[in-house]
Amino acid sequence: MRREELVDLNAFLTVAEEQSFTRAAAKLGTSQSALSHTVRRLETRLGVRLLTRTTRSVVPTEAGERLLGTLRPALDTIGAQLASLSELREKPAGTIRITTGEHAANTVLWPALERLLPDYPDIHVELSVDSGLTDIVTERFDAGVRLGEALAKDMIATRIGPELRMAVAGAPAYFRTRPVPATPQDLAGHQCINLRLLSSGGLYAWELEKDGREVRVRAEGQLAFNNVPMIVRAATAGFGLCCVMEDQIAAHLADGRLVRVLEDWCPPFPGYHLYYPSRRQPSAAFALLVEALRYRA
Repeated sequence: MRREELVDLNAFLTVAEEQSFTRAAAKLGTSQSALSHTVRRLETRLGVRLLTRTTRSVVPTEAGERLLGTLRPALDTIGAQLASLSELREKPAGTIRITTGEHAANTVLWPALERLLPDYPDIHVELSVDSGLTDIVTERFDAGVRLGEALAKDMIATRIGPELRMAVAGAPAYFRTRPVPATPQDLAGHQCINLRLLSSGGLYAWELEKDGREVRVRAEGQLAFNNVPMIVRAATAGFGLCCVMEDQIAAHLADGRLVRVLEDWCPPFPGYHLYYPSRRQPSAAFALLVEALRYRA
């Protein structure tokens, strides 16, 4: 393959991923007209149209999708090999992109990064905080963070945090006029502060378990938020019960602003894991980050 053919293929891939000649040209450091000419040259050489251009966007044709299916894994392999050359440098270097939820970012990832990065100024980390289940391969992330019970089987997973527990709690003022619930069924008579899931748009079903019996409670209440700190704030103000991670209200439980209930229905569950594709060849920087995050009980 000639060098200019590689240039043409990379140009096509960038336009297809950005769905815009303008954004792709900016990313490649070239002009929009030059980029358009490069893609047309590739289409002429192959004898098929690869992109459908509209006034609003640029999308791959069927032939373009087939070419993308070949290009992405091939270029990912080349990229991994190039990244591995950083091992020859005096210090690891490179950019690592990770998708994660807010709780994991605050409690696990940031504490590790705060310790690691000052000693490795050539390592750059981008955290994308998102509660959705992002496809790390399609979105071109190096890794993602999920709870151990939600991991895909074709991924390498490294445990990076301790077991977690949920906690159901309410303010002392709330319980002055309401009985303390003894079972999940008792929640039907309570004001429950709901969490709106950003990923699905639905309400989080409270997941409770005791002696192997699992119960999912569709809690009812006057309030719902898509933000846990607001849920905790409403609970401490006496507006109802919250069901959140235990550590998110530990200080409130310790000073008595919240009272825990149904504790025997909240057993520990697998904590956070860093996951990435099994075919990925880790760079020195990525391997260093994995070791820094690895959980050691």
